[in-house]
Amino acid sequence: MVGILAANSLVSTAPHEVSNSLRFNRSDSAYLTRTPSSAGNRKTFTFSAWFKHSNLTDRTFVLSGGQNNQYQNDFGIEWANGSSANTLVVYDYNVTHLITSASYRDVSAWYHLVVAVDTTQSTDSNRIKVYINGEQITNFSTSNYPSQNDDTGINSAYAQYIGTSHGNLTYGGYIAETYLIDGTAKAHTDFGEFNDNGVWIPKKYSGSYGTNGFKLEFKQTGTSQNASGIGADTSGEGNHFAVSNLAATDVTTDTCTNNFATLNSTRGAIGSNSSNTPLFEGNLKALHTDNAYKQSEGTIFPTSGKWYWETLITNSGNDAGALGIVTSGQPTGAYPGTTAFGYGYDSYGNGSKIHSNSRDNSYGAGYTTDDIIGTALDLDNGTLTFYKNNSSQGQAYSGIDASLGWGFGQGSYYATNGIVVNFGQEGSFAGNKTAQGNADGNDFGDFYYSPPSGYFALCTKNLAEYG
Repeated sequence: MVGILAANSLVSTAPHEVSNSLRFNRSDSAYLTRTPSSAGNRKTFTFSAWFKHSNLTDRTFVLSGGQNNQYQNDFGIEWANGSSANTLVVYDYNVTHLITSASYRDVSAWYHLVVAVDTTQSTDSNRIKVYINGEQITNFSTSNYPSQNDDTGINSAYAQYIGTSHGNLTYGGYIAETYLIDGTAKAHTDFGEFNDNGVWIPKKYSGSYGTNGFKLEFKQTGTSQNASGIGADTSGEGNHFAVSNLAATDVTTDTCTNNFATLNSTRGAIGSNSSNTPLFEGNLKALHTDNAYKQSEGTIFPTSGKWYWETLITNSGNDAGALGIVTSGQPTGAYPGTTAFGYGYDSYGNGSKIHSNSRDNSYGAGYTTDDIIGTALDLDNGTLTFYKNNSSQGQAYSGIDASLGWGFGQGSYYATNGIVVNFGQEGSFAGNKTAQGNADGNDFGDFYYSPPSGYFALCTKNLAEYG
């Protein structure tokens, strides 16, 4: 059993593997852009991409194109977060075409989106079709379809963007395997299919792309607008994108075919006077912004298997806080170990361990800024061991009830505290370190230190075998 993850997250094998994603840190205003040398088909096109959200508080654009602030020449697709209840919106600059009635706010899961546009169609509802995770969306709170033969800003000779609208309202999260098909309104089944378990999985596209079509796989790490860049078009059309505020360290292995744990921006503090810690960098960075008890927790809570992850202390201030494990949805107090539903390794003093609010000051060394804390959780034998800079601090606890489901937990008080977690998806800790490329025994993960023998990265491919 695995907690939090939605059904479409539990992808173990797929006919078509997606190896990379691109992380968009919203506070960096990160995006991709390209200005075509000539217009393609502005009436008919298809956009397909996989998304894993992190930011849920503001409007975030994922595709836009056209002459900024010019009516009928600016088209966009956005996840309308925050007050818009995490719906999907399709719009022209002066008309909101579609707003979904359903919300999409699961930060543990990957969503597949297909938007097929053909304004030449005589029937209104055929001019824009929206598919999410293999299902056509037909229930909209707003539906104002474009007029027949309307032009859009997509495939125009104006700037085209992935992850923003003209540099504003940038996306926060991960995007993987992104297509634009110029001149054809494709079926969703050109890009995905249901497996034998009824889970929607990616499928390799085999059709043509048209004049301004592209395929972005994020396999390269350069920052130039060419075949070696992060925004390289691998369709063969050569429609490469320029990058803004993105780096090689934003390319990750967290994808729709191997979903890694992250921190959960919707959960954390349960049953105490603390609150959720603000998160950044694809929900891998937790940064305390004021003097108050704040917590973060992970998105995967297995009940069996042996799991390893690393946490870099980026800011310790007066106290780096407590790291450890918690059970999701149970009272955790101020930080892991304050209640029976958490086990913690605390930086307080010279280091200590804590469970059920009982502290043992004889365990482990203290830790501070630039230390890397490894967590080795053995749910087959009910034990927990911590490492400081690859040095074992000894077994902290035994007798852990695995049936409750356990995952990452962290908490602290001081405003200066900060951490970046690596569950194996990206080994530089969001650019704070030089990745060392250490994988687990299944060859998954990019860890700074080699995981202990028999311990694995917390990702769905490993969960399918060991979880």
